[in-house]
Formats: sequence, structure tokens, C-alpha cells
Amino acid sequence: MTTNILDLPEVEYLQPGNRACAGCGLAIAYRFILKALDNKAIMTIPASCLTVLGGMYPVSSVSVPWLNCTFPSTAATATGVAAGLRALGREQIRVVAMAGDGGTVDIGIQALSGAAERDEDVLFICYDNEAYMNTGTQRSSSTPKGVRTATTPLHGKQEHKKDMSKIMEAHQVGYIATASPSYPGDLYDKVLKARDRKGMRYIHIHVPCPPGWAFPTRDTISLGRLAVETGVLPLYEIEDGVFRFTGKTKTIAKGGGQLRPLDDYLSAQGRFKGLDPALELEFQEGVRERWQQFDARDKADSGA
Repeated sequence: MTTNILDLPEVEYLQPGNRACAGCGLAIAYRFILKALDNKAIMTIPASCLTVLGGMYPVSSVSVPWLNCTFPSTAATATGVAAGLRALGREQIRVVAMAGDGGTVDIGIQALSGAAERDEDVLFICYDNEAYMNTGTQRSSSTPKGVRTATTPLHGKQEHKKDMSKIMEAHQVGYIATASPSYPGDLYDKVLKARDRKGMRYIHIHVPCPPGWAFPTRDTISLGRLAVETGVLPLYEIEDGVFRFTGKTKTIAKGGGQLRPLDDYLSAQGRFKGLDPALELEFQEGVRERWQQFDARDKADSGA
């Protein structure tokens, strides 16, 4: 059962007046992440939109302790903090590393892979806005094929998006999940579950970005919902190897798996404007194939 948004804790750890862009999907997601952590964590943060949101010393919009680190060292820094807490006998304090897609799937993947292989006691959260948004919307390896960015302006990115959750599963990570700020109850439940586990845990959050994706700031929540309803972002968790759909995706699957047309999602964003019809067809086929694979796995693991 997904936590109802009306039942979420009222306490706020993200204060008003932060430097995030209007309509920032990260700010929405971070609010609910902090509610789930309940001030029982230390965070490690690399250069990213999140450092902008948090503010510069001595001013901060966040009332939780965090450590700013270098771009490639988020997981390594978190590993060191976790080791220090163990030495002090304070393992009840969780260590949470949080980075964007650039700091996770690109620059930070070496340290993350090492930490995952060692099964370090760290919760790693990737907020994926599908480009280097903090520095002007340059492509990352998490940018979907065909998307126009500052470094792929003419024909869009020509490579497929890297599947980071699959990479983490190959590391035999005990808990892996996808989430969206548009479904806060599902996001809250997953962070809460991951918080209370031991070993490496990984959550991949799909974060709509109004300036980077070129859509009106009022549409952040609806864009996130479209990603789920079209199958671009299936909501799921993999717990000790067992796969299950969650939240809205579970409802869609139980209803026969009827997804909304992909064009509803693509046409709502300027970054897909002028997308080659062949690439759009390839995108659609990729979404369909992945949905079928996940649906079969959900049914197999649930015994349905």
C-alpha cells in the first residue's frame, strides 16, 4: 500500500527561499526524501543542481547535515563517512549520497561501482534530469537518444540512454528502485524502506527539468506523470533480487498494461522538437520492449 500524500509527515527539512529554478522537479523530490530520512542521515553531495538548491555557506535552505565533495567522489566520500560512523559506534545515522545523472552515470560511476561491489552501507540516490543542467544542458550518458542539448544542437544525441538501474543490479545491490517526484507517496515509501536497510541501496529518480526540457514551469508534475503513464519510467523496486511494479505502474499493469501514446510525453517538451520520425519510432519500440520485459518479470516474481 502506497502512503497517501495526506499521511506524509508534516515536518519540513527543506526550507523556503532556496535557489532552485521555478518548477524544479528536484526540489519537489528532495522535500519528500528528507521527510523519509527524518533527520537521521548525513548526506554527501557533489557539484550539481542540489548544491545550488542548498545554498552557499553560511546560508542553507536545508536543515540536515551534508558534506560537499568533488564531482567524481560522491560514493567514495559517503563510504568514508560511513566508516567514521561505524568507528564512533553511531551506525544509527544513515549515510546518503545524492548526485545528478552526470555525477552518477558518468563522472561518479567509478566510485559508485566500487562502493556497490564492496556492498558499502550507503544509500545512493540519483536524481536524473537527463543532462548536465547546472552548467547549461550539456548531454550526459543518461540523455535519451534524439534529444537536443547544448552539445547536441543539430540532430540530437545519437546514443541510447544508459540504464543505470540495470548496471546496479549487475552489482547485486540488495535494494534498487525507480521513483518520480510526481508520485510522492511512492517515493517516500521507497526512501523509507531503503533508509532502514543495510548495505548498498540505490534509488533512481526521474526528475523533470523545465528549462532543460523546455516546458512551462507549471507542468512539472504532469510531465512526471506522463513519463510513468507512457511507460518511459516504469515505477518498480528490486528487493533482494525480487522484482515488483509499484504505485501507478502497478495499477497500469493490473489494468492490462494499456499505456498512453508516447507522443503525449514527447510533444510536451521542446527538447524533442523536430525529432526524426525514425528515432521516435525507435524510442517507442524501446519503451514497448522494456515494458514487456518488466511486465513478464513482475508476473514471474509475483507468481501471477
